[in-house]
Amino acid sequence: MKSQVAVPDLAAGTTVYAYSGYVRLCHWVYVLCIFTLIATGILIASPLPSVDGEASDHFVMGYIAFTHFSAGQILAVAFLLRVFAAIVGNAQSREIYVLPLRNRAWWSGMWKQIRYYLFLDAEAPKSIGHNPLAQMFMFLFSSIFVVFQLLTGFALFSEIRGLGSWPDHLFGWVIPLFGGSQAVHSWHHLGMWAIVCFVIVHLYLITREEMMSRQSIFSSMISGYRSYHD
Repeated sequence: MKSQVAVPDLAAGTTVYAYSGYVRLCHWVYVLCIFTLIATGILIASPLPSVDGEASDHFVMGYIAFTHFSAGQILAVAFLLRVFAAIVGNAQSREIYVLPLRNRAWWSGMWKQIRYYLFLDAEAPKSIGHNPLAQMFMFLFSSIFVVFQLLTGFALFSEIRGLGSWPDHLFGWVIPLFGGSQAVHSWHHLGMWAIVCFVIVHLYLITREEMMSRQSIFSSMISGYRSYHD
C-alpha cells in the first residue's frame, strides 16, 4: 500500500473522498462503546456504596455490569466490521492496519508531523486520510489495544458465565496465560487508563488540527470528505 503522506497537490479549495460509510459508522460506534466502557469500568473497579435492604431491590451495579458487557460485545462486532471495511475499502480504510514501515517518505512525514505538533514548523502537512503519526497511534490503540481489551474483557466475562460457556470456550485460556484472574483484572484496568489517555490526546489533536491546519478533520468523519482551505 502506498502511503498517503504529505501529498503536495492537495491545494486550497480541494475536496477529496477519504472515509467510507463503513469506516465512519464503526468510528462512531467505537466512540459510544469506549465512553460507555470507560464510565462503567470505573464504577465496576470502584463500586458504589452498598445500601440496606434486599439485593433484588438494589440492582444498580448489576445494570452497570450488564451495560459494560453489552458495550464490550457491541465493540467486538464493530471491530470485526471495521476489519471487513479495511479489506473491501479504499486505502484510507486500511491505513491503520497496514503501516508502510519500509517507506522512507512515511517516516519523513511522521517527523514533519511531530515538528508541527511541537510548534517547530508553522505549516501543517496535508494528508488524505490519517497523517503518519496518527496512523501509528490509531494502529496501537484502535487495533492492538482494542484487541487486548476485548480478549481480557471476554476472559473476565467467562468467569461470570461459568465453565463450559461460550466465552469460557473462546477466551478462558487468557486467564492462565496471564497467571490468574487478578492479573487479568489489573491488566484490563490498566489498558482502560491507557485508552483514556489516548482519548484525551486524540481530542486535543483533532481540535487543534481542525482550527490550525486548514483542513477538515472532525467533519470528515461525518461526511467522509476531506476539504482543504486557504
